[in-house]
Amino acid sequence: MENLERLIAKKLLKISAVKLQPSNAFTWASGWKSPIYCDNRKTLSYPAIRNLIKVELSRIILENFEDVDAIAGVATGAIAQGAMVAEELGLPFVYVRSAPKDHGLENLIEGNLRPGQRVVVIEDLISTGGSSLKAVEAIRKNGCEVIGMAAIFTYGFPIAVEKFQEANVKLITLSNYNAVLKEALSTNYITDADMATLQEWRKDPAAWNPNK
Repeated sequence: MENLERLIAKKLLKISAVKLQPSNAFTWASGWKSPIYCDNRKTLSYPAIRNLIKVELSRIILENFEDVDAIAGVATGAIAQGAMVAEELGLPFVYVRSAPKDHGLENLIEGNLRPGQRVVVIEDLISTGGSSLKAVEAIRKNGCEVIGMAAIFTYGFPIAVEKFQEANVKLITLSNYNAVLKEALSTNYITDADMATLQEWRKDPAAWNPNK
């Protein structure tokens, strides 16, 4: 599994879907300062990487979850990946909005889910886990069983691990923060000093101050 984690990390770094800037921090939408930024939607522009992710997400679903009835993507980042995985597995696909539409049927879930179906949720990125688990809650309220989630990448924040455990959701990811750091260090993308900064950030990202 580590070989896959490093392979995906290598691909994400190569196309700048993941960027590391320990000396020039990014500002996330949450206001957090961060030495890393991840935008996995970039993978969609690279057919070979897009296909690799589709195939590997499909594989880990088959290996970890039984009797899957449907695939659900979390809007907007995982709609495309989710649809491709559903196509690969020959399963129905829906996607879950972050908020209901403000017109028409005011749907939160787009597509057709039947109560009792067993669903695997697809995500592109796991940070604190909040938006991902809102999608899980919406599917459960629809009368379906969420048997797990598969994602491209996770930061591995302790708060996310706790939230997924509390929500009783099994999470499987193709790659993770540690794999990205190992790959970046081995290719001289970052230095040992950068590595120390990146490891320190993940301990408490909300309070991290790049100017210290």
